[in-house]
Amino acid sequence: VQLQAYGGGLVQTGGSLRLSCAASGRTSSIKAMGWFRQAPEKEREFVAAISWGGQIKYNSDFVKGRFTIAKDDAKTTVYLQMNSLKPEDTAVYYCAAQRPGPSIATMSGRYSYWGQGTLVTVSS
Repeated sequence: VQLQAYGGGLVQTGGSLRLSCAASGRTSSIKAMGWFRQAPEKEREFVAAISWGGQIKYNSDFVKGRFTIAKDDAKTTVYLQMNSLKPEDTAVYYCAAQRPGPSIATMSGRYSYWGQGTLVTVSS
């Protein structure tokens, strides 16, 4: 499975960005896809994930209704719409894919496939 993430960039505080992640290859082995982020000097953290069955999880610590994850089954693509962006959202955002399991995972170790990361910079 290969994941291609794109859509990052520079945006001002309060602005919006939409990230996309397209999966290719043996996508039948994927149960869910998600987004993680890693800011400088910080650990990678879970942002959101969506299963092919439509189950969704968000990191409630900081998403707080600002981000929306969605999927396009036909394109095997997952989107992360980010609104009301804040400087603390600045990070490299990674998409990841999870193999079948009991539930959507929020721990990065449960994801088997990773995209290359796309940088989101929010200026104050």
